[in-house]
Amino acid sequence: MRKSLPVVSGQARAQLVRLHGAVDAMTAPLVAQHRDRLQCARGCNACCVDGISVFALEAARIVAHHGELLETGAAHPEGACAFLDAEGACRIYEHRPYVCRTQGLPLRWLEERGDELVELRDCCELNFADDSGASLTELPEEQCFTLGPVEQRLREEAEQASAAERVALRSLFRS
Repeated sequence: MRKSLPVVSGQARAQLVRLHGAVDAMTAPLVAQHRDRLQCARGCNACCVDGISVFALEAARIVAHHGELLETGAAHPEGACAFLDAEGACRIYEHRPYVCRTQGLPLRWLEERGDELVELRDCCELNFADDSGASLTELPEEQCFTLGPVEQRLREEAEQASAAERVALRSLFRS
């Protein structure tokens, strides 16, 4: 049975739509810049792992736009994201959560390790796996998507909407 979600105001939903739009605008130049190395395409789902959770704010957006799928459809079998279809394509792509909007891109973030601030990087194992250009570690900072600021803004928006609880994507399906 589906977990009940908090009621999210129209203003909070509109702010989330703007935030997702801003993320798409921030990632578009990176997608264009790395186009030759990104293997991401419809049906590619190596990054679409099972067990992903999102803030209830984002879950409420998915429920609002995909209620019929969640009521009558079945989740993709365990082992991959519940929202994949039989061909491995995302059934909620237009309304996908933030985490899905940056997958596949070269990501960077800063982490405290003792007294030191260390930069870490990651990307889908299918991307940047060849010798056609700079390795992930050699990319200039501006050629990576920096994690941290958007997550903080998303958390703040979720807290303001009283929808900061984490919700497993799979739990959104009725059955």
